[in-house]
Amino acid sequence: MRNIWTIAKREYNHYFISPIAYVVAFIILFTEGIYFTYIISFYSQQALFGGMQAPDITPINWLFVFLLVFTTPAITMRSLSDEARTGTLELLLTAPIRDYELIIGKWLGGLLFVLTILAVTLVYAIIMNSLVTPGIDQQLMISSYLGVILAAAALLALGVGISAIFTNQIAAFFATFGLFFILWFMMGIFGNLVQGSGAQVFQYLNISAHFSDALNTGSIKLSDLVYFLSLIALGLFTGTTAVEIRRWR
Repeated sequence: MRNIWTIAKREYNHYFISPIAYVVAFIILFTEGIYFTYIISFYSQQALFGGMQAPDITPINWLFVFLLVFTTPAITMRSLSDEARTGTLELLLTAPIRDYELIIGKWLGGLLFVLTILAVTLVYAIIMNSLVTPGIDQQLMISSYLGVILAAAALLALGVGISAIFTNQIAAFFATFGLFFILWFMMGIFGNLVQGSGAQVFQYLNISAHFSDALNTGSIKLSDLVYFLSLIALGLFTGTTAVEIRRWR
């Protein structure tokens, strides 16, 4: 556990000296800020005309995860591929750490960075809660944020796993983005095109269905939790296996 935390802190601190991380944070927070302003303006106008619907945090969190589909590949592309390119991975492999500790540490560092960005968006929930009486739906907010955390953790695990396979950052970026595009967009399309059990399989593999149609609506089901935890395990296992293969080459 000590090795994992050491690697995670090193990775987390590295994000704050990386221009890509700042670009990603700016894109997410700037877009979220514009969308939040629009939502508040919309509900304010609706209230003036007698509208009774209260704002909630789910649209903001949906946009956050949607943006992660595009930005996570940039966050994770250098996690291990750049280490392999520069030769520092060989030095890490000679250190007294296990392969899974390296992968989990890299993943945890990226997750802490994303959670830092997510923490900034809590100001939107606080503002919304102050605008309505008796406040926004707390259960819905908890379920929504749980969904964001699980989705972020799953995407980062898959990204780190793919980064461990490649030695080129650009290749890792496009491979990761391609996988996310399939899981977020294409699985839902395939699920609508086919019939029977095949449609259920595609729908189950669809990240958007587990987040947008479940956790982000206040519905916490075991199947959704298992899905995200399975993706996390798959990504970390892939990364660990790739590092083990490099070690024995």
